[in-house]
Amino acid sequence: MGIETPVVFQCGSDELIGIVHLPKEASCSSGVLIVVGGPQYRAGSHRQFVTLARDLANAGIPVMRFDYRGMGDSQGECISFEESEPDIKTAIDTFMLNCPGLERIVLWGLCDAASACLIYSLSDERVKTMVLANPWVRTEAGIAKARLKHYYTARFFEKEFWLKILKFDFDYSDSFRSIVSQIKNMLFSDEKSLPFQKKMEKAISEFTGKILFIVSGNDLTATEFKDLVNSSAIWKQKIWEKNIEWHDLVNADHTFSRKHWKAQVSDLTIKWVQQHYA
Repeated sequence: MGIETPVVFQCGSDELIGIVHLPKEASCSSGVLIVVGGPQYRAGSHRQFVTLARDLANAGIPVMRFDYRGMGDSQGECISFEESEPDIKTAIDTFMLNCPGLERIVLWGLCDAASACLIYSLSDERVKTMVLANPWVRTEAGIAKARLKHYYTARFFEKEFWLKILKFDFDYSDSFRSIVSQIKNMLFSDEKSLPFQKKMEKAISEFTGKILFIVSGNDLTATEFKDLVNSSAIWKQKIWEKNIEWHDLVNADHTFSRKHWKAQVSDLTIKWVQQHYA
């Protein structure tokens, strides 16, 4: 399984905690830094990041996972993913210090950590590639559109929905209010201030490295991201360029909670790193 070493490192006045996974024999000069989305700590939901890190280390790829300020065992006030740039930078510094053979960094992020990785990528030339799973792009209008387009449409074709109607067990007034509310959010939400989405758009436009997107089929966050890609000329143009790959895990949920979904994510990541940076 390799060596798992806890590390303590400084981010400003706060001490952060991480775990470095070193393979018995490293087979590539790239290391994967797992950036954890919130609110989560370095183990992840159902220990998904522990599993991912060990799978990668077993394949000869060094890995580090860590806690942001204010999360898990790290000190400081809890921060948002939009404030995580110093945390990611000092984590990379620590990772490379503890693994001297590293020549480049692969950022791996899920949900808002994927968004944080993309935004960070332009500020650090050590970042050569990223694996981004179900990036977070939520706005009030975006979530309303996703619910109207995907959830309510799907309900129309569900057997349970029609059985409720036939049994007079369907709350028409509540459903009507919900639909009206979603339409209002979609049409009248203030979209003038979208700082992190604009930063993501800038990053996808300017980042010259390689990106692997892993997108779940049974996840509202992933649905919002796909809707953004399909509605944005910039995203649509960049997403099909040769340095970007896209993998849909059709039935997977947001955190790839089943064993075979986690295995698929590990396999995709390992192949991606070995193919490009072995």
